[in-house]
Amino acid sequence: MNIDKKIADDLVANDVSFVTTVPCKQLAGVIEEIEARDDIFHIPSNKEDEGMGLCAGAFMGGKRPAIIMQNTAIGVTINTLATLIQYYRMPLPMIISYRGELREPVACQVEMAVHTKALLAQLNIPTYHFHWQKDVEEFDNILKYTFMCNKPVAILTDANFWGGYGDQ
Repeated sequence: MNIDKKIADDLVANDVSFVTTVPCKQLAGVIEEIEARDDIFHIPSNKEDEGMGLCAGAFMGGKRPAIIMQNTAIGVTINTLATLIQYYRMPLPMIISYRGELREPVACQVEMAVHTKALLAQLNIPTYHFHWQKDVEEFDNILKYTFMCNKPVAILTDANFWGGYGDQ
């Protein structure tokens, strides 16, 4: 199974037509897949909170948006999540690479991993953790849930899900 294609297919099947992304090595394959799609309008963002603003604008314009980002930016998006996305009850699937877990080669990534799930829980954001590639089978149901309940939902995807860190 090609998980990059599965994620893009599920986004399209759930009428997600606007996706913004922030560069990430783990997410590069799914970002390339989305960029190649004619049925998804892809806008790269400089920062995650800027991307959430773009998603809010797309939602108010009648689009179903999604954001693809790294967990190290959760800290800088808290205000945007609480005062824009949650306050106005905008559905927003957030596909988040979850750096800083087992086999992480970059020490500074560990600090945000320690706080990511606690911050999402404090904001009452439903959170799913994809550790195995078979976990992507739940993605379609998660998208349906997100748009049914008009909430942001976090899908954490760790290095194991994306195939590890190479030859480690």
